Amino acid sequence: MKKIVLITLSLLLAFSFWNCEKDDICAEGTPTTPRVIIEFYDAANPTVLKNVTNLRVEEFGTGEGVVFNENLPETSPARFLTNGNKIAIPLKTFANISEFDFKFNYGDATENNDVISFTYDKEDIYISRACGYKTIFNLTDNNPNSFPVSGYWIQNIIVNQPNIETENEIHVKIYF
Repeated sequence: MKKIVLITLSLLLAFSFWNCEKDDICAEGTPTTPRVIIEFYDAANPTVLKNVTNLRVEEFGTGEGVVFNENLPETSPARFLTNGNKIAIPLKTFANISEFDFKFNYGDATENNDVISFTYDKEDIYISRACGYKTIFNLTDNNPNSFPVSGYWIQNIIVNQPNIETENEIHVKIYF
């Protein structure tokens, strides 16, 4: 009788662990929806990288700025400014076009705005139950539309890599 009770309890214990599932946690480092990587170059010397000055990028028509400095407080205006030669901006996953207002020398008397429009096809790729989907993009226009709001500061835009699957390469080059 003791053997039957012991075997029954062992089987119940085994079945209780068998029905457990792994935690649904998306591991850090799992690929996510990539942003478009843009590098800035000197228009007079196209092989030389050039830093932008107080660049603010906003979703056109909304005033929503792209965050470049996540470590700064949410109330800090500097959170939305960059002074480098390379940026990453997110494209819309729910539309086939994203328009951005590139504000050069933001907050200065010499501020100059150009609007860039990216058109693309998108594809949702399943990652896992915990992580869901990521979206990859394919720029359909090899020359994104740029139209000035108050004069040109951007002189040329070149699509270097139309397939946006990772953030490990330069997708667009802007010459100014």
